[in-house]
Amino acid sequence: MDAGEQLKQDVREGRINVDRLIDVIVAQQRQLEAALRELKSAKERIEELQKKAGGSGTAKVDQPFSMRAEEKRQQARRNDKKPKRSKKARRGRLSSADKLKLAERTEKILPDGVPPQDCQLSHTRPVWRLEMGRAVLIAYQIYRGPKNQYGKIPGALGRSEFGMEIIVEIAYFVYVIGLSFDKVCLTLQFLQNLPLGKTQADCLLKQLSRHWQHEFDVLCTLLANSVVVHADETSWSINSVWAFLSEKARIVFFGVHKDADTLEKILDPHTFAGLVISDDAAVYANFSQAQKCWAHLLRKAIKLTLQKPANQEYRQFTDRLLEIYRQACRVQRDGRMNAAGRAGKVGVLDEEILELCAPLWFLELPPLEDGPENDYRLLVNEVMRLMLDKQLFTFVTAEPSVQPNGSSQPVSGTNNEAERTLRGAATARKTGRTNKTPVGARRQTIIVSVLESLRLYLQTFTLTSIIAEIEQWWKSGQSCFCKLLKKLKLPPPAASAHATPSIIDRVLPLQPLPDG
Repeated sequence: MDAGEQLKQDVREGRINVDRLIDVIVAQQRQLEAALRELKSAKERIEELQKKAGGSGTAKVDQPFSMRAEEKRQQARRNDKKPKRSKKARRGRLSSADKLKLAERTEKILPDGVPPQDCQLSHTRPVWRLEMGRAVLIAYQIYRGPKNQYGKIPGALGRSEFGMEIIVEIAYFVYVIGLSFDKVCLTLQFLQNLPLGKTQADCLLKQLSRHWQHEFDVLCTLLANSVVVHADETSWSINSVWAFLSEKARIVFFGVHKDADTLEKILDPHTFAGLVISDDAAVYANFSQAQKCWAHLLRKAIKLTLQKPANQEYRQFTDRLLEIYRQACRVQRDGRMNAAGRAGKVGVLDEEILELCAPLWFLELPPLEDGPENDYRLLVNEVMRLMLDKQLFTFVTAEPSVQPNGSSQPVSGTNNEAERTLRGAATARKTGRTNKTPVGARRQTIIVSVLESLRLYLQTFTLTSIIAEIEQWWKSGQSCFCKLLKKLKLPPPAASAHATPSIIDRVLPLQPLPDG
């Protein structure tokens, strides 16, 4: 029984008189009024806080909360989400069946020496080719012979979906012209309507470098047996880039160290019998025949005249040194002279160098403070040392070098050819457009060396002539580099796994993958 029922029963039975009942009613009335006042104050406080917060109180939910209602709401949210696209759709790649539908024509590829009636269709491959300046997608039907002989697509590497002409074009744009992968893809899309992604271009260059590694080894053998080699180096994103240019091969090493150990692996001074044209760096000091670059000497002399324009001694020395070099060039070009006549003229040139440098050289001055005076002393000593070592006029008496394409080039007294070859790499270093990994440097070394060497073997260096030459490689089974190697009766580079590692593996070894 609650308190209200108990009170009613006490009143009926007379246990509570009228005065006591009135007191209870009055007390209850006072408590009710106090509660109403507190409620009114609380409402006013709530309204005040709502105004400050700028919103209403607790939002009324449309549906009552329960576990079942919450599960239904979560299921509805999952159903409202868009279906996730497949990985294949996100990559934008087409399947082989879709590519075959886009092919402009179909060609049959039969195995060599097998009658067509004995062949069966094995599979069909889509390959992009260049025809009349535009990209064409061709579906090649590969037939199989009775002894599992398969037809080979001409001008295609392995299972690649791009012809050799497209891969060489990409290599030329990236490594010779210096375009980024983005610009190469945009250029091919705009000019030839070829859809190509950056990842595809990167993979194609990797495939080309693996395919040309044997040709690179052959070029290294030809370099070691050349008559004249221009050598120069410059700093790069990874170590240095080193160029070796001869009449038989043009090799550019990217990402190698500039030291005597690296030079010995590439061009051993103790066994190389040819002429090396280079600057006066100490790393080239051990070659038996050397021609030091006259351009470096003349630049140092011109720098003195720019630092001290009023100094007549510097100006006279520079003018006289330039005149001696021009006189040596005239002697070299004079076709009326034989070897003995040129050797006699070289003796006269040596005497003129002695006459020019002797006044200061005989003084044997000690090192001076850094400045033009000390630079002048060092330059005079350098010129005299090179003259006494027979490294100033070697180009005058050297026989012209004959390139494989038939052209004959006189030996130069400067190293400008190697410097021009490295100009692109130096510009890429300044703008940050270089490879950042040894694997990329190795790939660039192989591709650039083969492309640059082809300049010596072709009358015109164009994409058409390069592809025509490569097609001859496939037909004959050997490249023009291998033919020259065989003509010179030189041993081919060892291809056995147990043989001595190739130069590219010794200079730019492949780093093993980390465990795990």
